[in-house]
Amino acid sequence: MRFSLRAVLLALSASAALTGCSTAMFRGADAGVTITDDRRTPGTYVTDEDISIRTGRLFSEQAPGGAHATFSSFNRRVLITGQVPSEEVRKSAASIAHMHPDARDVVNELVVGETTSLYRRTADSYVTTKVKTRLVDDTRVSANHVKVITEDGVVYLMGLVKREEGQVAAEIAARTSGVARVIKVFEYMD
Repeated sequence: MRFSLRAVLLALSASAALTGCSTAMFRGADAGVTITDDRRTPGTYVTDEDISIRTGRLFSEQAPGGAHATFSSFNRRVLITGQVPSEEVRKSAASIAHMHPDARDVVNELVVGETTSLYRRTADSYVTTKVKTRLVDDTRVSANHVKVITEDGVVYLMGLVKREEGQVAAEIAARTSGVARVIKVFEYMD
């Protein structure tokens, strides 16, 4: 049975709405633009969204107060960012990600400490937007090949890229105001 891109995006948006995950729904809205230029297959794209939603939800259900974690997946590689109250909770988050049957690798960048403020998270969102905008404006790398996640001023770059593209993306991110550090979590094609 073949599914059209529209049907897949509709199902993804409906799933996000039912789970209360506005981030995935937000991503679903622009997916029609990016999925055609994405190096992942449409199936892998949907799997990545599923991994992010399900692991994030499971962690939220089990996590103690004072924990903030974001699960981002690209090509079935899971990046966990945020702050947690203890090393035990940090390890628990990684275990949750490893338990997802489609996750093939987990990069745990959780920090043990106080959660960031709403102001800091808003600033992080703004930094992500600035980095993505600068990537769109640069002809040396496609913004559609790079996923940008910002947590407490640290920019994480994910994607399936050539080494030169990854280096360009990292340089662009590093030269963006508000960025304290850049961490590459790329998978390289060459």
